[in-house]
Amino acid sequence: MNRALTGVIVTVVAFALLAAAVLAGRWLRRRMLDPPGVRSAAQALWTAGLAAPPLREGLTPRSVARALPYLMALLETPGVALCGPDGMVLGADGPGGHHADEVTDAVITALRSDRRQLAKCSPCGVAGCSVSRAVISPLVADGRAVGALVVLTGPAVGPYLVRATDETARFICTQLELADLDESRADLARAEVRALRAQISPHFIYNALTTISAFIRSDPDRARELLLEFADFTRYSFRQAGEFTTLADEMGNIEKYLTLERARFGDRLQVRWRVAPEVLGVVVPFLAIQPLVENAVRHGLAGRAEGGTVSVTAEDAGPDCLISVEDDGSAWIRIPSAAWRTRIRPGTTSG
Repeated sequence: MNRALTGVIVTVVAFALLAAAVLAGRWLRRRMLDPPGVRSAAQALWTAGLAAPPLREGLTPRSVARALPYLMALLETPGVALCGPDGMVLGADGPGGHHADEVTDAVITALRSDRRQLAKCSPCGVAGCSVSRAVISPLVADGRAVGALVVLTGPAVGPYLVRATDETARFICTQLELADLDESRADLARAEVRALRAQISPHFIYNALTTISAFIRSDPDRARELLLEFADFTRYSFRQAGEFTTLADEMGNIEKYLTLERARFGDRLQVRWRVAPEVLGVVVPFLAIQPLVENAVRHGLAGRAEGGTVSVTAEDAGPDCLISVEDDGSAWIRIPSAAWRTRIRPGTTSG
């Protein structure tokens, strides 16, 4: 009996030792494949990535409030604050964040001199608050001071904290410069849309009114219909309701334009439509397609007594909506078929 019990105990102990050895081996393998330094770097990069989106919106109280918790996690100090170009605090976070208002003069000095500053903070008497120093690093984006990073800490300010403050400030400046770049791109896109609106030919307006006037005596009802089409076309083309619209609205306006042109050219102008229903909800830049159709009409009919055909196509091309405008004009006057793509998935109505 004793021998049997001893054998069971030995077996259990052996299995326990084997299991411990397996677990220890796995733990050592994870340590070797994922050492602490790598884990810390990965965590810091992940945290910085979370701080980037709000900073890309620029320095505003709202974006600062969203970014500060991640900056706190990066710097691991009692308090962090961001100030605007006038030195005023846009936002502060952490148990010692209330000390940020005390270092306004040092922030202004940092902004004017473009140099890091070290400031003292007065004891506040708040339980658990150890803040007595502030490291202030100016934020310089595109050659101008746009704000300052204030890192609140205890009496010991070591070289690591100073370097971490400078590197964090550099990271913030990069995001602010990217924000300016995003805004410049948005301004360019808006300018391109305005340029497209300006491309509505004054000759078309003159020709449309001339065509309508020709129908007044011969076919008053037709003249009235064309006048209403012209009114709807101009109302849509010169609207002030944003830079984007749906493909359905854009195609509706193009159809009005072509109705007026067919009244002018008669059977010389043929139009071929091929628009997939599933892409009608796609969001497109306002008035981005009509100038292409107008060019196709002009080049497709110019110099051709027999006229020509304009083809308008919109189709689902996987993740894209492919829109093309083509004409069959003479080779010597024909422009290449125009194609415009949008990355918005067909069927969406917001972008």
